[in-house]
Amino acid sequence: MTIKLESLQSNKGSRRKKMRKGRGIAAGQGASCGFGMRGQKSRSGRPTRPGFEGGQMPLYRRVPKLKHFPIVNQKNFTVLNVSRLNALKDGTIVNLDLLVKEGILTKPKNPLKILGNGNLEVKLTVQAAAFTASAKKKIEEVGGSCELYN
Repeated sequence: MTIKLESLQSNKGSRRKKMRKGRGIAAGQGASCGFGMRGQKSRSGRPTRPGFEGGQMPLYRRVPKLKHFPIVNQKNFTVLNVSRLNALKDGTIVNLDLLVKEGILTKPKNPLKILGNGNLEVKLTVQAAAFTASAKKKIEEVGGSCELYN
């Protein structure tokens, strides 16, 4: 027997007829159509909107609004101003370990970023994860150098 498009049938028992509600008591779902006697859930157009809590102030209005969205993959730095580097000797290679050893920083958790607040009078080689433009300018004006590391 060859299979043709017009001879295809679904398997026996795989499909049910749609329940015809409100077509008399003998049909099984007559009169109230299985929705009970009275109330909001038995009325036409019944479903309330999503989030409706029966007139009570809904959750999405009780909860305070977000002031802003969180920054995804935010980079945090241990920041240090250029003016704090004046305590070091001339020609020193400055990095996170040295700053902790000298007592300028305590317990750094994040990579070092040098900010440009203040003045620098000492020639240094500074190794940091990031520099602001003004910090880089001030370090190089004195004759020092800036080295980036990741």
